[in-house]
Amino acid sequence: MSLKDSIAFVDEAARAEAEAARDALIGAQNSFEGERVIARRLGAHLRDGAAVFGFWVPELLDANVPAGDIFLEVLRPSEPLDLTRAHQTIRFERAWIPVVREEAHCFTAVTGMQAGTRDRVGDFYALTWRDAEDRWHRILDPLAMSLPFGAMAPAELYDVDAMQAGRGDRAYFEALAGGEGPVKQGPPVNILQIHVPTATAGGTLASLTRHYRRLAERVSRDLPLEPADQLFLGYDAVQLLPVEPTTVYEAGPDFWQETGDGEDDLTVSLFRPDTTNWGYDVVISGMATVNPVLLESGRPDELVDLASVLHTFPSKPKKLILDVVFGHSDNQGLRALNGHYFAGPNMYGQNLDYQNPTVRAILLEMQRRKIDFGADGVRVDGAQDFKWWDAAAQTLRHDDDYLQAMADLEQEVAGTRYRPWFVFEDGRPWPEEDWELSSTYRSVIEQQRDDDVFQWGPLTFAHNTPFLYTFWLSKFWRIREMVDVGANWISGTSNHDTLRRGTQVSPKLNVNTRLGNTRMEILDKAYDNPAVHILTYVAMPGVPMDFLNAMARASWGFIRNQDDRYGVKVVAEEAISLKWQVDEYSYSVPQNFRRLKALGFETRADLARFLEFLPALVEVTEYNLSEITRLLNASEPALAGPSEFTEATLKECARAWMDDMHDYCNVSNSLPSLDADQAAFCLAVRTFRRERPWLRENYGPEDRFDYLQPIEGRTVFTSLRHGPDGERIFTLAHMEGKPTGEIDPLSLPVPGLDRGTWRCALRTPPIGSDYEGGPIDLKDAMALVFVSDP
Repeated sequence: MSLKDSIAFVDEAARAEAEAARDALIGAQNSFEGERVIARRLGAHLRDGAAVFGFWVPELLDANVPAGDIFLEVLRPSEPLDLTRAHQTIRFERAWIPVVREEAHCFTAVTGMQAGTRDRVGDFYALTWRDAEDRWHRILDPLAMSLPFGAMAPAELYDVDAMQAGRGDRAYFEALAGGEGPVKQGPPVNILQIHVPTATAGGTLASLTRHYRRLAERVSRDLPLEPADQLFLGYDAVQLLPVEPTTVYEAGPDFWQETGDGEDDLTVSLFRPDTTNWGYDVVISGMATVNPVLLESGRPDELVDLASVLHTFPSKPKKLILDVVFGHSDNQGLRALNGHYFAGPNMYGQNLDYQNPTVRAILLEMQRRKIDFGADGVRVDGAQDFKWWDAAAQTLRHDDDYLQAMADLEQEVAGTRYRPWFVFEDGRPWPEEDWELSSTYRSVIEQQRDDDVFQWGPLTFAHNTPFLYTFWLSKFWRIREMVDVGANWISGTSNHDTLRRGTQVSPKLNVNTRLGNTRMEILDKAYDNPAVHILTYVAMPGVPMDFLNAMARASWGFIRNQDDRYGVKVVAEEAISLKWQVDEYSYSVPQNFRRLKALGFETRADLARFLEFLPALVEVTEYNLSEITRLLNASEPALAGPSEFTEATLKECARAWMDDMHDYCNVSNSLPSLDADQAAFCLAVRTFRRERPWLRENYGPEDRFDYLQPIEGRTVFTSLRHGPDGERIFTLAHMEGKPTGEIDPLSLPVPGLDRGTWRCALRTPPIGSDYEGGPIDLKDAMALVFVSDP
């Protein structure tokens, strides 16, 4: 049966949707509350045997488009469509369904449409309209729940109820259920931050799920744990870098390319999405679903599967935290959304118009649908970027009411209503010049109604360089703040921002060479520093967070290969990371940097010389690509690389750098070289923290935190903390500088240390397990933890 014969417009249901929207706007206390009701009906839903669709389309009012020229375009593949193939050309049957318009909204209902599931591909759809010249225009669904070909292509009708019904963690959510109101999720003990594409060799959510399923099996059977296993264990929560659809290739290819267009059919050249991105370059459209690049099967069920494996992990469930980016849109968002979503350009691309009640409602609805995949917590990226222009006062204001609305959202999974735990990254007044001095990192905490809202703390926020001498002493004032008010801060120095910041620092600065013999060793140990782990997990309040790439001592950088216009400039800015993360041996490994080698950069020295020239020329020419290529070709002796530098080959080099670095950063490359002692130590530290949840709290009146004085060329922190059951914990951590010489930790002049009997509970490598106490010469990155039992 043809598509046209198998589907039918349901006029009564479509009009019911329009009337519901009208009633919502009439009966609501204000337009925002009315739009929130309507937002729940937007997108595509399966209801009462029909597929029901709703769109917000103010651009059609702007263009005075008659209702008779607006249709739902339904596309059904006329042959099997394999979402795991790199490329295929498919003919789609096409049908046009009338819509019912209610002011700036359009609704329709259709019977006979096929919804996608885990096992089948469904029909695709978009809203279309015809202009006075009979030209057709397509409006994509920003609230789509399946986008196999990205946010710039038609969406797939998806059976979300079937996806939820197949959850493997229903018992986990049912156990959360409390009284009549929604359950409020609390904070985890600690967090492992993960970038899905570099976390496993497979680079997908399915691959990460298999990895955790394997770990769960080994733990449940009490099998020996290798360092690669220990790397992922001991965490109460997993936080994924954003998994929303991101930007696409600026210069193509598009993942959905129409090559033949008829009234009743459409031929499309389909490419499996393959962009590499760290996740923060979003276009806002499609935020309710999963980036298809991360889906091995092309099915959004993979995110539910990961949540299920984490929630059913043996011994103790692991929470899932999703990182959401609603503070800005890349400029590509202008392609995907109508102009009413935006409030003008910013440093990232576009500001969003949070004061528009419909935009505000739709953004919150996107968030609600995304967290309903089964997340326990939400990390809000760049909360200081949520701003609106106060025309009366002629100033930008922070939209704290919107942040509160985010935290107030109620989720429902497996019949359980709950409110997730919330973390805000907010460094206001960043990016003002004095932000490092003036930011309190408490702006959101102090304004939210709940007392369990968290923020990134001062050592977690973006700009930290713990491998430069005097870092720890210069940050002591911030650390003092942490012990006093850090209970609701995320702590730790290793995350996607800080590690990238480390790769951007000039090696000519005062680098702490005691951390390692090479730059790679120094960088690795700075962000996987045993003494810092002791500081974070034992001495500091708050919730510790570790970045997987840092803990694996894998590489990391600004990963985005979609740029055409500014791609060369981005690589010029990243070029310095070669000095920190790639040595001659690493470059020579055949599987590494294959694309750059194929372009003529056969050795690291070849690439290094090119990357010395490129940043200087970008600056001198003010990023004039034509002039840059002329100067590159004129260099003596000639540079390695393409036989001739043109704008096209230069862009090819930039793309090769991004793709090769993305592959190089994969954690699987670092697993064989993990240090067994370090991996076991880190797991022991995490276990120590999990056994003592009271360590999250701020210091009490009897607790002490200080550094040894006189300094004598080293920074050594001391901490004494008192538990509620009478247990005391003493920490001594050598953070930087010269060795201490022989000192007896338990004889130091710390008030209260002379009472009770102490035992050594934790020792950083290379301190052996035979050390129980007494004189010791502590060097950089060495630390000890002593416990006095009640």
